[in-house]
Amino acid sequence: MSGARHARSRLLLSGMHCASCAGLIESLLHAQAGVRLAQVSPATQRLTLDWQPEATSLDALRAALSGAGYDFAPDLAAPARDLRRREHRQAVWRLFVAGFLMMQVMMLAWPSYVAGPGEMPEDQAALLRWGQWVLTLPVMLLSAGTFFQAAWSQLRGGRLGMDVPVSLGLLVAFVAGSGATLDPAGSFGHEVFFDSITMFVSFLLGARYLELRARHRAAEALEAVAGGLPDPVERRGADGGWEWVEAECLAPDDLVRVVAGQRVPADARVEQGESATDESLLTGESRAVRKSVGDEVLAGSVNLSGVLLLRVRRVGEDTRLAGIRQLMTQAFQDRPEALRAADRVAGWFLAAVLVLAAGAAVAWQFIDPSRALAVSVSVLIVTCPCALSLAAPAAWVSAAGALARRGLLLSRLDAIESMADVDLIVTDKTGTLTESVPRLLRQWPAALDAETLEAATVLSSSSRHPMSRALLETLSRDADKASWRAIQEIGGHGMQGIDAQGHSWRLGAAAWAAADHLPDASLVLARDGVAQASWHFGEALRDGAREAVAAWRAQGLDVELLSGDASPRVGAIARLAGIDRWRGSATPEDKLSHVATLQTLGRRVLMIGDGINDAPVLARAQVSIAMGQGADLAKARADALLVGGRLEAVAAALALARRTHRVVRQNLAWAALYNAVCVPLALIGWLPPWAAGLGMALSSVAVVGNAARLGRDVAPSRGA
Repeated sequence: MSGARHARSRLLLSGMHCASCAGLIESLLHAQAGVRLAQVSPATQRLTLDWQPEATSLDALRAALSGAGYDFAPDLAAPARDLRRREHRQAVWRLFVAGFLMMQVMMLAWPSYVAGPGEMPEDQAALLRWGQWVLTLPVMLLSAGTFFQAAWSQLRGGRLGMDVPVSLGLLVAFVAGSGATLDPAGSFGHEVFFDSITMFVSFLLGARYLELRARHRAAEALEAVAGGLPDPVERRGADGGWEWVEAECLAPDDLVRVVAGQRVPADARVEQGESATDESLLTGESRAVRKSVGDEVLAGSVNLSGVLLLRVRRVGEDTRLAGIRQLMTQAFQDRPEALRAADRVAGWFLAAVLVLAAGAAVAWQFIDPSRALAVSVSVLIVTCPCALSLAAPAAWVSAAGALARRGLLLSRLDAIESMADVDLIVTDKTGTLTESVPRLLRQWPAALDAETLEAATVLSSSSRHPMSRALLETLSRDADKASWRAIQEIGGHGMQGIDAQGHSWRLGAAAWAAADHLPDASLVLARDGVAQASWHFGEALRDGAREAVAAWRAQGLDVELLSGDASPRVGAIARLAGIDRWRGSATPEDKLSHVATLQTLGRRVLMIGDGINDAPVLARAQVSIAMGQGADLAKARADALLVGGRLEAVAAALALARRTHRVVRQNLAWAALYNAVCVPLALIGWLPPWAAGLGMALSSVAVVGNAARLGRDVAPSRGA
């Protein structure tokens, strides 16, 4: 309707587990009155919805999705957390019911496998069959209910996902087993398949639960960033007084006051004061950046010293930080979905299974009508896509456990498959290839007397400057400030204070601290203007970084260093690490453009980074790893988190990824061989339903057992 109001809502989805769900949700919503646009991002599981409040409501749209097994909540922290808790609780209960009852069903099924002909009385066999049926019923209704619901939704939407063949196989096996339980002498025979059903459901739910937990961890990290940035800030009011307001209340031209240790709330210009800011997570600059009147400061950077009066220039979505987040979102949505191909294969596989089963039933009507149904059931059971469903997830889950033991946590299980294809590693410098804090290179004098040590400890402990923090860590001593007075930080220069004897001490820039300053020192400590000690700090390679680069090269990979830091420092670190190709002074846009260009040339890129400025390119790369101590935004967009900080784990991960890729292909080959052998046997009537069910179970066990070999810890090797 012309002139009608419309609203835009950003919602967090639950119930998604494959890429085909995105198209189904969009189709369901587009069919509702009042919906102008529904766009789903499969990677982030978020829905952008344009709708007309006069024609529909969010409750009505939510009801339309709930019938298909999906739900949504506003993309805000509290409702999103509640939605995740509900989804997690349901997943745990489904997995518990399937796993617990699987063990009971296997216990009841075991006697029929070991008993010889005539050893088990028929009444006992019937009792065991009924016991298995009763225990399998909750698995079918509760645990496997999510498969049936999703399959029905896919069929109604005209799509064939993996849930359709999975559900068909489970349903046929259960119906055949139920028929055998009710009438052992009937057309279904006396064999049942309940142990196969419960085992398969448990395996598949276990893999999906791990994927669910990985998605939830990424969402929680992103929420932490969104909730932590808009700190309250002091704003000058119309009467000249100062008031505390939320960051989102700021407007251009507002005057705000930011003290030491506080995060800058908006892009602004310095009106008064001198300080240094930490912009490493935004720009990649490893050193504190001096700020004085007229200089620009960025939202999200941290004021390290002094008090700054800032004139706000850009707020909200116009800030530099928001621009980086928008780049990140765009890049993340460009990532292809790895499982779409599997869903397409499942659709063709299902069609072939149905044709075979129907053809077998028709053919046996002419050969032996009494066996037509049994043969048809055998074909459906033996071709149940258990191995196809478990081939990749089982291998990924096993490999993910091995990587976790080496300190590499995956947030996207199919990232392992992407790692296997990598031929180029692009790494950030600050906090990634180098230590996140400066390292002491030289100290003068070599040993400090007690008075000098006390002064250095007191003054460095009173500052948030990276150099002061690095010095305090080096001194490894607790500060006793009780006898000191007038301790203050002089913006852009350093710390000063007066000890119990009345001596004036300064710790900071050499030219400011002492008349006889040492120009090559990073920090100078002076008493009454005379230098007492000095320290020289510098960037240092992370432990094991050079060895890691060598290991990457030994695996046949090219390595590039891409940093926002100044080119001379980037070049120096590149030479230390043994990297020939490097680029400095790169903005987030430069990094994203560079990696995109490499991808257009056919390169498959692994990106390693730690800062907010790395988030867009981490999302764009085929696979990405964030450092554990890095920015939450970078960690939320990466496919894996390196919690231990040991870059050698990346080489091990790449070696394991290639092994995993081979195991997945082996599993798929086994599934093909199994079907090539068993389907003809079922078609000619040589494979009864009980043997088909046993074959289906053995097929699943073979796939999972092969994948379990990846759980053994691996070391990187040249030939991997």
